[in-house]
Amino acid sequence: MESAIIAVFVLGYLAITLEHNLKIDKLIPALAMMAICWAFIAFGIEDFQNWFDSGAHELVGGEGGFGAMTDVDAKMHLMEEGLLHHLGKTAEILVFLLGAMTIVEIIDYFNGFATIKSFIKTRSKKRVLWIFAFLAFILSAIIDNLTATIVLISILQKIISDRNIRIWYAGLIIIAANAGGAWSPIGDVTTTMLWIGDKVSTGKLFGYLFLPSFLCMVVPTFIASFLKPFQGNLPQEEGAEDEKQHRFGPTMLYLGLSAIVFVPVFKVVTHLPPYVGMMLSLSVVAIFAEIYSNSKFSMASVGANEGHHMQDVAPGHHSPVHHSLSKIELPSILFFLGILMAVAALESLGLLYGFAGWLETATPQLGTEMHEGGVSDLVVMALGLGSAVIDNVPLVAASLGMFTQPLDHELWHFIAFAAGTGGSMLIIGSAAGVVAMGMEKIDFFWYLKKISWLALIGFIVGSGVFMIMRTLF
Repeated sequence: MESAIIAVFVLGYLAITLEHNLKIDKLIPALAMMAICWAFIAFGIEDFQNWFDSGAHELVGGEGGFGAMTDVDAKMHLMEEGLLHHLGKTAEILVFLLGAMTIVEIIDYFNGFATIKSFIKTRSKKRVLWIFAFLAFILSAIIDNLTATIVLISILQKIISDRNIRIWYAGLIIIAANAGGAWSPIGDVTTTMLWIGDKVSTGKLFGYLFLPSFLCMVVPTFIASFLKPFQGNLPQEEGAEDEKQHRFGPTMLYLGLSAIVFVPVFKVVTHLPPYVGMMLSLSVVAIFAEIYSNSKFSMASVGANEGHHMQDVAPGHHSPVHHSLSKIELPSILFFLGILMAVAALESLGLLYGFAGWLETATPQLGTEMHEGGVSDLVVMALGLGSAVIDNVPLVAASLGMFTQPLDHELWHFIAFAAGTGGSMLIIGSAAGVVAMGMEKIDFFWYLKKISWLALIGFIVGSGVFMIMRTLF
């Protein structure tokens, strides 16, 4: 039965990787393999020899293992407890992401991101490149790399009409956004997973990864600034005029971003899970949104009118909170649910734990520097390279079940960097890349030829700097 579960997982993995070829949204195979894997566990519960207790982080039954237990009801009870445990941990991540996405949509409801566009006055291609690279690096650390990419490409489309020029900027935005997301606990889904899973803390994450991530962004941008597409000035757009800004737009932008940044502070002060702080931040932002829109406060009522921004909607006829909740990326939430719970199935059977034991035995033969616990730098870098081909969410989810290093161990920080920035090497390797691919119809092989080598240089430079930095901590 274990072989069948592994086969289902591998097939589901392939379907996710080949999403664009199969023309099937990746959330479908993710949800299917989650349900099938757990169904197979329930059917074969009597025959399994091992069960991994994720709460205690140990195999149940000691040397005798799970197979030594003869009471089937007791085994089913352990399985139900394990399923509930993993669902709870997954729900923490999903509720956190829902809150963050809703705040960003509320900002967009008030057209708050037009404030950022107003900062860009230059027509120099090189200066615009640096402005967008730094904006992507900073914004992705605050509102996550996926959302930052959407916002910046949307702004880019209003500044540059020539798509052939725009896609070059989009490629560098992907690199910068993924680099920026790596050093922030709320900047990338994988980093958020490590943070919520008590593997990294905010202070140490910044200390370990800010400089490597910064150089991972700066070096490719510096090299790109000498390439032909970024020479000269952008053509003046005929009839271009500044987008009308709502009077509450800047206020909601600064309030929303401050509310998201407040979440790590809340966690440090209260020691409560991050999603609690995110819900508090959402409630504060929602209160101001309802006040500014002059509409009746209601999280549940369905507004009669639909609109893109507040200025398009008559006062009192639409709840900005309801509108924002209807705009969040629910397919991404369901995909994370499916993939995290599918990986949890492998973890519960002790398969990831066994694979970690194999790594500890095999990696000393590679001749690379070893982290405490037997994991080599080469393995972590391979994980980063793998995240360019395979979605980095399940890779990091698997690492959570494979390794037992304590909070803020250097291994977790290196995994956060490798998984976060390694995905830039292929356009399908990160959420930021996939959304940019969709918004600008970027060709896979164009990106591979023009941008991937820049991302690889940034990844190698950042990894090297991290190896130097960790000796200081």
